[in-house]
Amino acid sequence: MHEGDGNGSFSNSKRHTLDAATPNVADGKYARQTGFKRHAAIKPTRIGDGAGHDEHMAYVAGLNLPGLDVPPADALEMIAAFELGGQVAHKWCNRALANRAVPERRQEPRTSGRMMGFTFSLGAVLLNVVLSSFVLMLAAASVQKGIVQYFKKQFLDQTFRGLYTPNAFDLALLIPYFVVMVILAGYGLHRYALVYMYYKNQKNRTTEPPSRFDELPRVTVQLPIFNEQFVVDRLVEAICKLEYPRDKLDIQVLDDSTDETVSVASAVVERYAALGHPITYIHRTNREGFKAGALANGMRTAKGEFIAIFDADFVPSEDWILRVVHHFADPTVGMVQTRWTHLNRDYSFLTEVEAILLDGHFILEHGGRSRSKVFFNFNGTAGMWRRQAIEDGGGWQHDTLTEDTDLSYRAQLKGWQFRYVQDIECPAELPIEMTAFKTQQARWAKGLIQTGKKVLPRVFKSDVPWRTKVEAFYHLTANISYPLMIILSTLLLPAMIIRSFGGWFQMLLIDLPLFLASTFSISSFYLVSQKELLPRKWPRTFLYLPFLMSLGIGLTLTNTRAVLEALLGIKSSFKRTPKYRVQSKADRALGQKYRRRLGLVPWLELLVGSYFAVMCWYAYSSENYWTIPFLFLFVLGYWCTGLMSLLQGRWDRFSAKQEPHTKPFPVGV
Repeated sequence: MHEGDGNGSFSNSKRHTLDAATPNVADGKYARQTGFKRHAAIKPTRIGDGAGHDEHMAYVAGLNLPGLDVPPADALEMIAAFELGGQVAHKWCNRALANRAVPERRQEPRTSGRMMGFTFSLGAVLLNVVLSSFVLMLAAASVQKGIVQYFKKQFLDQTFRGLYTPNAFDLALLIPYFVVMVILAGYGLHRYALVYMYYKNQKNRTTEPPSRFDELPRVTVQLPIFNEQFVVDRLVEAICKLEYPRDKLDIQVLDDSTDETVSVASAVVERYAALGHPITYIHRTNREGFKAGALANGMRTAKGEFIAIFDADFVPSEDWILRVVHHFADPTVGMVQTRWTHLNRDYSFLTEVEAILLDGHFILEHGGRSRSKVFFNFNGTAGMWRRQAIEDGGGWQHDTLTEDTDLSYRAQLKGWQFRYVQDIECPAELPIEMTAFKTQQARWAKGLIQTGKKVLPRVFKSDVPWRTKVEAFYHLTANISYPLMIILSTLLLPAMIIRSFGGWFQMLLIDLPLFLASTFSISSFYLVSQKELLPRKWPRTFLYLPFLMSLGIGLTLTNTRAVLEALLGIKSSFKRTPKYRVQSKADRALGQKYRRRLGLVPWLELLVGSYFAVMCWYAYSSENYWTIPFLFLFVLGYWCTGLMSLLQGRWDRFSAKQEPHTKPFPVGV
């Protein structure tokens, strides 16, 4: 039969392929680890039904198992092994895994491989969209009048050519429409520029510090919190586990809370202080300056030469300080930012999409800007500052909602260098509710516009290179696209009606490139970031792309209001993002305490979504099929954000009854 050792092990001198499957083996870890696959031409044969054993399935297949070479005749012996029952089958698969040879990985040039990956990602997205639109168009055309007749009518019929000339009213609608489209396309093309900057300058990637301190410096860790009763104990515990000499570390809990968090935080601090940790509790009652005011207040008593900052939902690793602090051995470095990761990425579909959005920011935006030596920003947490850089930049100021970005630009204008270390991770909690996510995004949108109004004049008057000035402009004004989307939404239907008189081919020739530049640069941008971060799992991002793009559209109303407030100089309070320390579905019930009022925005989102649904119907009835996929993204975006806002928490009481709470209640509450 074969040359073996008599115990069922097979020689490595011949080749055979097999796909073995059992209820416990084939569809589980063995099938994944050994790489068994089923040959399409071979039908499964049921084998074995012995007493006391499970049924087993074996498939003779044409699949190559590296390192396990078996003559073709030995397929019968393998099948016989499965006939004997689960124990023998498991032993056989264990030997297969043990004997499997791991092929040597061939080293490819990094630049060409990654650029190839980016090209493939972009091409795949565009091909997918074009093919989907084309198929939809052909399907609709064939149902109504036939494909050939549709093409003749739309692209070859010259009966009414030259009869229509636009009047003043038409131009009053079309000129703003095209101006908005061109501006949005410009911001979309900038995303391609960020990807180019990321790959072109990959040699500048920051990994290990070029030099190290002979003697570790003193570090202060600041923990600004406000009404964080569910996560403050986890935060303090993680910080007290940091590996750093206690005589060179001091920890400040900067609490502006107005609820039970005060008793929770003070009790936790007292407990860890009694254990010998250098931790102090500082509570303010006026909350002047919000987070920036709390950080500035803590600076008065901070003892460290370097200041590390963590928000309440972050859980840094024990070696975080030791990995970061040595980058400051270079005396020109003023700030080091690390990459956010996500504690609850798999909690829901919403958190998965949020994770992709943040990954794009930290991989390509921060990566591209830092590698290109242009300005980028501290993210408010999971970073460390040199105290002198904070003071040179003018200290923490609270006239914007993004005090972190504001200080970042002021410090860099003073000549301080920033470092972004992509390999150092710091996990945090993602918002689990749509209103919490919209609150966070609106605060960032308003804060960046405020910062742009404040610091861009200084940037353009400075002597920094022009490419730094241009990148700063795109960075700080990107959220202006939200009110432009409102204008585009308003003009889209009348523009479609007016443009139809000029012929659909003209619309396809002019509008499609602008749509692709402004819209699908987003999808390719996030595909590339996921390919960089998850090289084996990134294709699953395709499943989230329509919802990712729709979510960005759905934020338009909320963020437009925030941007207009910033442009008009309307002040507002710092609206924190609720953190719930989610560990199971039952934990969502705790969010009722910090849940914000909905207001009219969700209803307006549903109304605007219905407006775009009418546009989809008009596009279909007027045989403008290629626009339907684009319009459907608007429908999906507005309806999803509106419905998810209205329905959030409606089923909390049912899930709480079905499943006991798994999280220990915070001390003192």
